[in-house]
Amino acid sequence: MNTPIKIAVIGAGSMSFGPGTIRDVMLSDALNEAGIELMLMDTIAEHLPDRESYARNLAKQLKRNARIRSTTSLDEAIDGARYVVTAIEVDRYVYWAQDFHVPRQYGFPQIYGENGGPGGLFHALRNMGPMLHIAQRMEELCPDALLLNFTNPESKLCQAVSMLTKTKTIGLCHGVAMGRHQIASLLEMPVEDLETAACGMNHFTWFETVRHRATGEDLYPLLRGKERAADPLAHWDELALSRICLRVFGLWPSPGTNHIGEYVRWSQEFLASTALQYYYDPADGHPWEAGRAPRFIYSLEGNPTSVPLFPGRKAGTAASAPAREEQLLPSGELAVPIMEALSCGVAHSLGAVNVPNSGAIPGMDDDIVVEAPAEADGTGLRPWRMKRLPEAVTAMLRLQGSIQKLLVEAYAGQSRRTLLQAVLLDPTASSYRNAVAMINEMCTLQKELLPPMTW
Repeated sequence: MNTPIKIAVIGAGSMSFGPGTIRDVMLSDALNEAGIELMLMDTIAEHLPDRESYARNLAKQLKRNARIRSTTSLDEAIDGARYVVTAIEVDRYVYWAQDFHVPRQYGFPQIYGENGGPGGLFHALRNMGPMLHIAQRMEELCPDALLLNFTNPESKLCQAVSMLTKTKTIGLCHGVAMGRHQIASLLEMPVEDLETAACGMNHFTWFETVRHRATGEDLYPLLRGKERAADPLAHWDELALSRICLRVFGLWPSPGTNHIGEYVRWSQEFLASTALQYYYDPADGHPWEAGRAPRFIYSLEGNPTSVPLFPGRKAGTAASAPAREEQLLPSGELAVPIMEALSCGVAHSLGAVNVPNSGAIPGMDDDIVVEAPAEADGTGLRPWRMKRLPEAVTAMLRLQGSIQKLLVEAYAGQSRRTLLQAVLLDPTASSYRNAVAMINEMCTLQKELLPPMTW
């Protein structure tokens, strides 16, 4: 009898990630025919009974003979695992509020503070400790296992695991899928009719190819014309920056203004709600001083940006999707397709994986973690070899790659000076003195979750 494929889900208590991953595993005929052991792990014990119950109910409904367990012990969860899937955060919104507000107070005009900009750097530094601990324990307890990471900042964390451990890792994100839907909406076509290829870095990917699946027609000329014809304010907070990038650089970036804008110095003029991202009155004190996050106000309702792309046309174009029985359909994430490919020999084309470049994107260092399409089957996972991107796009990506490597070096060396190098390279930096002061304040605010970094 074959040994079951052990899948450890770390952060299983997550409301969005946990159920979706469990459902994907249970829906996979290939994995369940091979035999699986599903281990659900979370540091908060109270989250686990609901997740385990959900998994058992799905197994019963789908007539699966899976072994299902839960634990708060990382070592127990990953011991002998073939796949370790991670989605972890600590007090996400309290610290995200600091990531967003504090750098802005020092003159860094970042628009989101999640994956890029100074806020993204500190977000990554906080999550590197837990992620590297998982990867290091995998070296001991399941050295041949594959780490499939959903934790943000995706590429920075995968860079750390790649540089500082021997654990094999792939970062996964649905941002490219979001970009496909945006393009389909502008083209007024079903997304299934599109054949696309996008590459770059996570949350900063560029569609190299947009073709009609049936005819092979290059749809970029049509996309450019449709973009010009569409209402300029439609879906402003999501599409405005991508539309300008299409006009200037010739390619469509994804997944949206708030994400790609983290890597572009001039992006704030294309996100109307920037100043309201987290609202509070500073005269009343900072809410995180009491362990609270400010209220989240990302976009406003009932404003001119809510108009459709093409007013007066019938609703129900490519962006629309029929109601689905969510609990019975896969999430669309790529962790389980990768498992099916590598362990069961089921071939899959993967729209986006985050792995060391190794020649996938020309003009980028081989050791930089990039995002590119890939093919996977029983012989392994192979990123595509992409065409060279426009020089301006490649230049922006190279800069982010350098920042990414410096950040990992700063973590490993516990060096504020190396961190300062990364901050000063960031497109939002305009003051050396403010950069130093911002680093000092953030290191004090988040000292419980950061390495003890010194000058």
